[in-house]
Amino acid sequence: MDGITIVGGTGAVGLELLGILADRGIAPTRCRVLASPSSVGRSIEYGEGSVSVAAADDAACRAAFAESAVVFFAAGAEVSRRLAPMAVECGGVVIDNSSAFRSDLSCPLVVVGVNEDDLDDFRSPGIVANPNCSTIIALAAISPLRKFGRILRISASTYQAISGAGAAAMEELEAQARAWAVGDPLPMERTGRQMIFNVFSHDSPADADGVNQEERKLEQESRRILGDAELRVSATCVRVPVLRAHAEALHLEFDRAVDPQEVRSELEATNGVVVVDGHDGNKFPEPIDASGRDEVLVGRIRRDGGVPNDGGIAMFVCGDQLRKGAALNAVQIADHLRLL
Repeated sequence: MDGITIVGGTGAVGLELLGILADRGIAPTRCRVLASPSSVGRSIEYGEGSVSVAAADDAACRAAFAESAVVFFAAGAEVSRRLAPMAVECGGVVIDNSSAFRSDLSCPLVVVGVNEDDLDDFRSPGIVANPNCSTIIALAAISPLRKFGRILRISASTYQAISGAGAAAMEELEAQARAWAVGDPLPMERTGRQMIFNVFSHDSPADADGVNQEERKLEQESRRILGDAELRVSATCVRVPVLRAHAEALHLEFDRAVDPQEVRSELEATNGVVVVDGHDGNKFPEPIDASGRDEVLVGRIRRDGGVPNDGGIAMFVCGDQLRKGAALNAVQIADHLRLL
């Protein structure tokens, strides 16, 4: 049983998954793509060939799951909660990109390069949760720095690409740009707002305490992944009119003095991270440079003057939300479990 199923294969993350698998030389005959009825029969380019889309109904899912060693879910929490248990019943490993199982302590929550050791006790069949995109990108840069001392506090301001809202939102941002250029009314049917030339609070509901769900995910998931229930995390998450790649301003407080140059050297030696810190040419991480890349870009590495005793570090990171922030990390989990 070596099949690979992608549930939600026609969405932004699903298509990114297919592209990564094709680039790795995995034969299209191993891949099964399931999606909503509106996509059934669609042919998706896959390497030099193509794969066809089937309906994600119970019968088709059960048939695909029975032939699959791994099932990637990229269709939202409701679909994952309904269908992931079926995939486990069929004997496969589920790697879920939604929020459905991130708080379930029986399901590992893994960023490869940070805490893949949490998979050591994992036994198939079962579910592995892919963390939130902002969490993955932040912790890829933060985790290597724990060698310098305990991190007491993380303060994060995120500037999140429209890709995080899905393929339809990306299409509408492009349509708004075209409409703006010719003076036409801006289309807002899918997102309900002007995105172009605008910045707005992340489009997830806020709880009674004023923290929205995206911010809550970054807080709770960081504590769990870093294994520190006492870690203080404060986040403000906003959307920006960028198609791909999230940017994050990160401020860290350590329990001892930390040298920014040592931080820079450590990040330069970290797999999956590229330091872009060109002070002379004012060249630092930008979403346009992170788009389509597997690595997280890190720059603006400096002392945080707001933290006493030289215990603060500030930096700016950019990472492709659809790759390391979602699809690539899911594939890396499957690689670690030797499922591909």
